[in-house]
Amino acid sequence: MAGAVTAGIYKNMKRKLIGFLMNFWISFSLALYFHTGEREEKCIIEDIPSETLVVGNYKVQRWDIHTHDFLESAPGLGMFVTVTSPTGEVLLSKLYGPQGTFTFTSYISGEHIICFQSNSTKFAVIAGSKLEREEKFRKTSEETNSNILWWAIVQTLILISVGIWQIKSLRDFFISKKLV
Repeated sequence: MAGAVTAGIYKNMKRKLIGFLMNFWISFSLALYFHTGEREEKCIIEDIPSETLVVGNYKVQRWDIHTHDFLESAPGLGMFVTVTSPTGEVLLSKLYGPQGTFTFTSYISGEHIICFQSNSTKFAVIAGSKLEREEKFRKTSEETNSNILWWAIVQTLILISVGIWQIKSLRDFFISKKLV
């Protein structure tokens, strides 16, 4: 009977030890996962001790409604990270790419505000085809502006030519009528 009790206590202690170690291990690997809309800012408030180096890894991915899966980021899509200390001092304010690491050091302990905002436009977030459409529209606009410039130059040349022709015709008329 004493052996059975000892084995039961041993199993119970083993479970508690495994639970403690898993809790200890999980407490050091904090992760956040959130959805954000176009140019929407998401902030977290984290109580950070003083003189602590905080390292954050992130990855921005687009959600495709048709395949119901995450896709790689569109070109130009990135994350704007802002970190504010408990006193309101901005410790970090920087634009990063679609995947990366940000770091900052807390100089005083307290609740630090860490905000994330995508630098996306509607075209970059929805789908790559929309981004290609935006590039095509920009190219068409640039070509149109170029054509307008050339049309203005042609109109100016035509106006100058007509003016010179009118002056020459009037001068010839006045010479033929002997008014000059």
